[in-house]
Amino acid sequence: MKAVDVFSGFSVNDPAKAKDFYTNTLGLELADETMGLNFKLPGGGTLFVYDKPDHQPATFTVLNFVVEDIDVAVDELTGKGVAFERYPDMPAAQDDKGIMRSDNPKNGPSIAWFKDPAGNILSVIQADK
Repeated sequence: MKAVDVFSGFSVNDPAKAKDFYTNTLGLELADETMGLNFKLPGGGTLFVYDKPDHQPATFTVLNFVVEDIDVAVDELTGKGVAFERYPDMPAAQDDKGIMRSDNPKNGPSIAWFKDPAGNILSVIQADK
C-alpha cells in the first residue's frame, strides 16, 4: 500500500459543541464543514470529526497535543473550563493539576488527559526538551 494522504477521525454526538470546543477552546483551524468538521492540525495533519447519533465515547486517547510546556498548556485549558481526568491505576501518580510527570524518557513523556464535549479522551504531552 502506498498512501497519498492520512487523517484521523472520530465521532461526536453534538457537532456544534465539538466545533466550538475544537476551535475556541483548543485553537484548531476549521478547514471545512462539508460532510463533518475538518480541522487542520499543527504539523500538517488533519482531523475529521463526524456526527454519529449513537455515539459512544472512545475509552482510549484519540488525539494527543504535543506542547512545549505542559504546565502552561494545562493552566491555559483549565482557565478555559477544561477538567483534567484522574486515573487511579497509572504507572505514576498524577499531581494536583492531573499531570502524570515523567523525569525519564524511558518511562514516556509527562502527560495529562481531558475529554471533549462528546467524552472522547484527548491529551497534552510534554515535548522532548
